[in-house]
Amino acid sequence: MSDTKTYTLEEVKEHNNGNSLWLVIHDKVYDVTKFIDEHPGGEEVLLEQAGGDGSESFEDVGHSSDARELMEDYYIGDLVEEDKGKGSAKPVNPASVPEDDNREPSTIWSWLIPAGIALLVALAYRYYLTSST
Repeated sequence: MSDTKTYTLEEVKEHNNGNSLWLVIHDKVYDVTKFIDEHPGGEEVLLEQAGGDGSESFEDVGHSSDARELMEDYYIGDLVEEDKGKGSAKPVNPASVPEDDNREPSTIWSWLIPAGIALLVALAYRYYLTSST
């Protein structure tokens, strides 16, 4: 059996402030309390994710390999099997969900709307020129 300590999401949720701040990143638990003042993105970013799963936010920012190595200093254990993959309860940002393969409607509208606006502007300009003479 492994010597790695395991934690439940409920245990992680108890550490949700600047005095004790734990995060879950990819089913691993990190105690980043001592890192709050050093975080390049500011303490607010960490406090926003405190006590929860920050995997999506962590990846959205695109952390460097140095940042990923630094994480090892704050690693304290893994999530229990039952809680792995549950993640945070925050809603999914629709912009982060990949589109399916049916992209035709968005492609049509992406050129049809600007073309329609251009046509209206051209007609308005032509009307202006003919009415002013």
